[in-house]
Amino acid sequence: MTHRVGFRCDAGVASGVGHLMRCVALAEELCGRGAEVLFLGDVAGSAWAESQLRQRAFPLCPAPSEPRALAELVRVLGLDAVVLDSYVLAPGTGAALRAAGTAVLAIVDGDPLGQEADLYLDQNLGAELRPFPHSGRAADGPWGGRLAGARYVLLRDSVLLMRGTARRRPARPEGPLVLCFFGGTDSAGVAPAWAGALRATGLPFRATVVSPVPFEADGPVTVIPPTDRLPGLMAEANLVITAAGSTVWELLHLGVPTALSWVADNQLIGYEALVGGGLAAGLGPAPDAAAVGVLTRLLADPAAREEYGRRGAGLIDGRGRERVADALLALL
Repeated sequence: MTHRVGFRCDAGVASGVGHLMRCVALAEELCGRGAEVLFLGDVAGSAWAESQLRQRAFPLCPAPSEPRALAELVRVLGLDAVVLDSYVLAPGTGAALRAAGTAVLAIVDGDPLGQEADLYLDQNLGAELRPFPHSGRAADGPWGGRLAGARYVLLRDSVLLMRGTARRRPARPEGPLVLCFFGGTDSAGVAPAWAGALRATGLPFRATVVSPVPFEADGPVTVIPPTDRLPGLMAEANLVITAAGSTVWELLHLGVPTALSWVADNQLIGYEALVGGGLAAGLGPAPDAAAVGVLTRLLADPAAREEYGRRGAGLIDGRGRERVADALLALL
């Protein structure tokens, strides 16, 4: 029997593409097992995000916001399960889908925001050690089961294929190779400021900055638009500067030295866990004097950089999406 699974998530300039990309990773796994998948939602304002579905031949269908209307659409489409990954869905969405007989997996970051599901996934580091804040009920009670922690991180095919096939370039006299990016849309518009923080160190480096909005840069900084080459660029970099979003798990899997900021409140939980655990350098929320000081140390000290990469390597084994797919399909 072929199962049909829908992914209810959105992506765009304001919301970023993190929700979409972790859903894409799980969709790739399910397709590899013979399931049919389609995406329900809005992917607009980012040509790169739209291309991620088009390249994989994943259909995209507009989705109503009202829970019962969505449940009816799911019935018409003949979906056996729906994956919810959004902070802005109506709280009754999961309940309406379950009442209609559809299995629901909710991907969350800490608080599930009142969403009811058969199964919850929180792939944040240390999530398995934190209480499940769902109306005071246990996760294994009537609200469903829970998959939590680094064992369940969802990684794309392009990242899984990169591990072991690319190596970081040795730092050259012109300085270490730095990659700077803040998601597929840089929704907070911070890439230019962080490029400026790198220049403020006064040290030699070569940087590739990924930005959907071009800006003038000179000297060692090259600005490029969002690209499918990102996993390769990550694997080759001596240092990556990014926000504590879903891409961090890809960097850990590849063992890339990483310096983190955050651009949204929901990223703070991951930032604190990674920086507090010594798995990434902490830059704070803004490219201020303190952040420039951290970057100066990282650019000048190869051993300090590599230590962060060493600590992170091995934490994400790349099989998280297999475990999540096993649990989801067991519901059907």
